[in-house]
Amino acid sequence: MNDKARSRGLFGYAQASQGQLHYRDAGSGDPILLLHQTPRSLDEFAELQPLLSRNHRVIAMDMVGFGASPPAPRPHTIEAMASGAISLIEALDLHDVVVVGHHTGAAVAIEVGASQPDLVRALVLSSAPWTNEEFRLRHADGPGVDDAVGQSDGAHLMELWAKRAPFYPPNRHDLLDRFIRDALAPGLDPVEGHRACARYRMEDRIGLITAPVLMVGAAADPFAMPDLPRVREALTGSVKVETVVIEGGTIPLMETHAGAVAAAIEAFLKGVAVSGHRPE
Repeated sequence: MNDKARSRGLFGYAQASQGQLHYRDAGSGDPILLLHQTPRSLDEFAELQPLLSRNHRVIAMDMVGFGASPPAPRPHTIEAMASGAISLIEALDLHDVVVVGHHTGAAVAIEVGASQPDLVRALVLSSAPWTNEEFRLRHADGPGVDDAVGQSDGAHLMELWAKRAPFYPPNRHDLLDRFIRDALAPGLDPVEGHRACARYRMEDRIGLITAPVLMVGAAADPFAMPDLPRVREALTGSVKVETVVIEGGTIPLMETHAGAVAAAIEAFLKGVAVSGHRPE
């Protein structure tokens, strides 16, 4: 692959126990894996991946159950999504990976870091939810957002749009177009990813993370921003935890503030050497 092609990114499939995992690979150097929110796809990182790929090899994947990756058995779980991410890491023979996750992807990144610490150089948790028992009880009847029953007249499309629109910048219908496309992927139930978060016993897993962690908060995110202090407090095993809050950011942080996110990640990684979180 020549440098020009590598900088643009190439799509590929990796064979794994879950089936063929879909990803986009760009840049060269130390690897970064990008994990999207529910019900998005690797398209969520269309703005961020080119920025990070200037200095790194950056892989954005469709998590299991999303995009063009294989469907996931129900009920969906964070553990199954993490297993898919680990399968891709192993299939591509990656080592000392920086795992970046946004919203649901952050919960998946937590499970990757907890279950496979030897694969992970560092974690970047963007808008991570805090999924303890209180969260599970609060979401027992469903998530609300992205919950729209299919209708023969297509009314559910407007319902999906209307439920997401308050959390997107005004006059950015292009971003909502991209969300709708991902939400309508064949076989995808947009609600199941949210339910997977509600099922996840994060409080039992997050303390197992030893890698350095960068927490990225979107200041205008009404769902995740209040959870940031609780997630940070629970990272009791991490050797280093830093926090960056991006003003004006909300749910589509990766698209609208890609430059700020990339700058925060680059600054953080300058202080995290390869294998630096493990004793020599």
